[in-house]
Amino acid sequence: MASVARGAPLSARADRGNFSALVEERRFQELVQRSRSLAHKILQAIPDTHKSCVYTETLKLNSSENAKLGRMAATIRLPDAPVLKVASENVTVEQSLKQMHEGLQLQEASLGSVAPRLEHKEKVMELQADVRDLAVQISMMLDLLQADSSSPPSVALHLPGEYEVQVAAHLTLARLQDFGRDVVRCLRILDRSGEDGADS
Repeated sequence: MASVARGAPLSARADRGNFSALVEERRFQELVQRSRSLAHKILQAIPDTHKSCVYTETLKLNSSENAKLGRMAATIRLPDAPVLKVASENVTVEQSLKQMHEGLQLQEASLGSVAPRLEHKEKVMELQADVRDLAVQISMMLDLLQADSSSPPSVALHLPGEYEVQVAAHLTLARLQDFGRDVVRCLRILDRSGEDGADS
């Protein structure tokens, strides 16, 4: 468990409208920057991962047709990630981090559920490991806030046939891409290094 070297706990100094002292802690900033790097790595890996395991021609990563797969997502029991909110005067850092942590755990569990059914699963498993690592970094930030992080969820996708497997892999990666972009934006708000990176 990470701890603060000296002074009052970060949570004791965090006001809803003023979290600058909290995020400027050296250890906290190290975790933020490491998390941003991991989030970028995940986003960069998603297109190649998709190409490696999704061969159905109609399933494209950045397609407007993805919105039409909502009923299919429900049929295969693919869970929705929480809507992320950037830390602000109305949203505490703790709330934002908890949403990130919960969503990353869901994404990891979804990848873990579909991976065993894929013919080519190596890149998916590598991506899953990076998502798990990012969730650990977020959990360590929550530890610094003396806040509880959520327990890993159980995800059991309903995949009776190969088409369902393909749709599950496709939607999981598409949703991870959307969620990852939101994570990057939320982490950018917490970063005091002055480096914007390649956030999209």
